[in-house]
Amino acid sequence: MTYTGDVQVGGPADVRELPALTICKLAVGPYDNNAYLLRSTETGDGLLIDAAADSDRLLALIADQPVGSIVTTHQHGDHWQALEQVTKVTGAQVIAHPLDAPALPLPVGRTVENGDTIAVGPITLEVIHLRGHTPGSIALLYDGGAAGQHLFTGDSLFPGGVGNTWKDPERFNQLYNDVVERVFDRLPDETWVYPGHGKDTTLGAERPSLPEWKARGW
Repeated sequence: MTYTGDVQVGGPADVRELPALTICKLAVGPYDNNAYLLRSTETGDGLLIDAAADSDRLLALIADQPVGSIVTTHQHGDHWQALEQVTKVTGAQVIAHPLDAPALPLPVGRTVENGDTIAVGPITLEVIHLRGHTPGSIALLYDGGAAGQHLFTGDSLFPGGVGNTWKDPERFNQLYNDVVERVFDRLPDETWVYPGHGKDTTLGAERPSLPEWKARGW
C-alpha cells in the first residue's frame, strides 16, 4: 500500500485503492482542509465528503464522473466554501445532520441522524453523530470487511485528541463520551481515521491516550 494520507495544499491527491472503494484525499484552502472523494469500484458512483474550498481543484478531481452526494460533516464555514459551486456543477444531493444543516449556504437535500446509512453505489456508509465540536457533527464509517474499517471524522477526532470544544467542559465531555462510546468501544484498533484536517491515524494509535485526553479536558 502506497497510501499515506499525507497531503499538502496545492499538491496532488493521495489515492487509496480498496477492493470495492477508491478513496481520494485532497488538501484544500487556507485552513488545510481535507476533502475526500469516495468512488465505488463496481459502478463508478461517487460521494464527496466536505466541499471545503478550491472548487476548481475539487471539480478537477471529480472530472466527468458522477457524484451523487456531498456530505458536509459539520456547519463550520471552512468545510463548505466550495459547496455551492461543486453542487451546481455536479447536481449532487447535499447531506448533513439536521442540527447543522440550517447554517449551510444552500438547502440540504437530505438530513441524516446517528445510525442512518448513505449509499455510494452498492457501498454503504454508516452515519455516526458525534456531538460537541458542533451540535450536528457527523462521522462516516465504511466497513470494508477484509479491507478493514475506514472512518471519516470531520473535526471530531484527530491524531492527538478530539475536536475543539473551546474549553467548554460540557461540550468536551459530550464529545469525548461520544467518541469513546460510539467509536473506540465498538471499532477495532486497525480502523483507519481520516480527519477533516491534517494527517490520518488509526484508533489503535490513539487509544492509549484516551485517559490523557479525559484528564486534560481537550
